Amino acid sequence: MMIQDIRIQLEHLSEAGYKAFNEKLLPGVPNILGVRLPELRGIAKQIAKKDADGYFAQVRADGWPPNAYYEEKMIYGLVIGYAKMDDMGYKEQLDAFVPLIDNWGVCDSCCMTYKWMRKNQPFWWNYLNGWIAKGTQFPVRFGLVCILGHFVDTVYIQKALGVCGSLQCEGYYAKMAAAWLVSACFAKFPQETYTFLQSSQLDTFTHNKAIQKTCESFRVSKEWKGMVRQLKRIEL
Repeated sequence: MMIQDIRIQLEHLSEAGYKAFNEKLLPGVPNILGVRLPELRGIAKQIAKKDADGYFAQVRADGWPPNAYYEEKMIYGLVIGYAKMDDMGYKEQLDAFVPLIDNWGVCDSCCMTYKWMRKNQPFWWNYLNGWIAKGTQFPVRFGLVCILGHFVDTVYIQKALGVCGSLQCEGYYAKMAAAWLVSACFAKFPQETYTFLQSSQLDTFTHNKAIQKTCESFRVSKEWKGMVRQLKRIEL
């Protein structure tokens, strides 16, 4: 009864005002209860600590109901982040979870939780690029946001920029993730990212959004912002 118990708990924690707020942030996403993220993280941590294997087994056995709450998907992704497994265990769960992602809220909050990717970057780099290669909106966003969270470092900076430059996906949320990733790279590696933007293969929308997000960042100096603004393209 674990999953049913979680649903009852979520319904008890729902807030009408927060539900309305989330529905504005996530247009078109159905079945939002309005439970705050810290509460969801707390539930996920309890599951991960007490019986992650039992929870995953029940999810696999029962399947995912078509009327699942937004928050139930969020908890599933968060439990994967907090559970203790080896790489193949994480991979097995992500293989099942990623196809369920249908909005940026679940995607981004869960991706940032997967800090264990940093312990075996070569393995997870290849895994993430497998999702990006599919070219569909939310699998691509999943891969890009995980790279943003766990691979913007001296080893992977050029590869991360290269993934953005070669992106083949027309989905809005995928393009916005690429722009976000480029801006995160600029915050940590301004010279390398500026050089990339000077001759980037990004489409004009993503290129300009990357510049916008860079200029909005508190981690980028005024001098760099002035320089990068000059690289904005005219949108036809």
